[in-house]
Amino acid sequence: MDRIIEEKVLSGERISVEDALKLLKEADLVELGQLANFVRNRKHPEREVTFVIDRNINYTNVCICKCRFCAFYRNKEDADAYVIDRDTLRKKIEGTVNLGGTAILLQGGLHPDLTIEWYEELLRFIKRNFPEIHVHGFSAPEIVHIARVSNLTVEEVIKRLKDAGLGSIPGGGAEILVDRVRERIAPNKAKTEEWLFVHETAHKLGLRTTATMMFGSVDTDEDIVEHLNVLRELQDRTGGFTAFIPWSYQPDNTELGKEVREKSSGEKYLRVLAVARVFLDNFDNVQASWVTQGGKMAQVALKFGANDFGSLMIEENVVAAAGVKYRLPLKEIVRLIKDAGFVPVQRDTLYQKRVRVFA
Repeated sequence: MDRIIEEKVLSGERISVEDALKLLKEADLVELGQLANFVRNRKHPEREVTFVIDRNINYTNVCICKCRFCAFYRNKEDADAYVIDRDTLRKKIEGTVNLGGTAILLQGGLHPDLTIEWYEELLRFIKRNFPEIHVHGFSAPEIVHIARVSNLTVEEVIKRLKDAGLGSIPGGGAEILVDRVRERIAPNKAKTEEWLFVHETAHKLGLRTTATMMFGSVDTDEDIVEHLNVLRELQDRTGGFTAFIPWSYQPDNTELGKEVREKSSGEKYLRVLAVARVFLDNFDNVQASWVTQGGKMAQVALKFGANDFGSLMIEENVVAAAGVKYRLPLKEIVRLIKDAGFVPVQRDTLYQKRVRVFA
């Protein structure tokens, strides 16, 4: 461990891009984890780990983007292509509410025929029937796509979605915020500046968002740190991100998987997570990804800077399509958090803690 960098972190001084790269490449893993854990405990001294009960609802699998790492998308003419119907949507949300859920994560492919009016009616239907449900929905690429299809600006789209019931925006579609990488893994997707612009616009319009990162495909350590840096710079300007969620590339059943077969190791995941916790000093929350790493690794992540266990995720389809199907019931999430030495606390999508604490 570089003692100069360590002293910066311990004293609360911001580390540089060069410092972060050095930690990512050279730091002893255990010492790096201890440093990230120090930052985590400084930000969250109450020894609690939060989680949310929600459901991922994919309103369509039709997508013209065709990302090379995605196994979920379909062409419009495919036999198993779909756009969700209202009855199916209602049943999914009813099931979520019955399990104590407080939100839905609403995302889909970039459907060529759906305009802003379709999305507005979808949101109004949800809020009319389930006014208590928070809608965390529509990633930046979706919003850019809706704007293009509907001949509107990004700001107009976000305003209209917010007025129709959108509560916050997820960080999906970020992958690696370096266009050289994006051109290789998702050439048809929104570019780095577009992704950042959507989130900055949302923040200015009063919507909170999350930030994500999918690493381990064709990216380098330098790309990972650049991704963290543009997020930190935007957070400096707006303060609108609630959390950062990194996960590793999953190759199975994807086009990119024919070229890049190897998955990142658990060590690499913990290393990236820890550096993110240290570098993103203006982010309150860092989330462990049990969906891609499994419960045990997510539990270890709580000692490497993560303070949030993510979602119970009653339903998840996109990562599952890439061959990763970890499932954790509520009692197992609670047990993993307790066994790591923390108190499990249910939160809402905006990271407000709820009354129900699992002591």
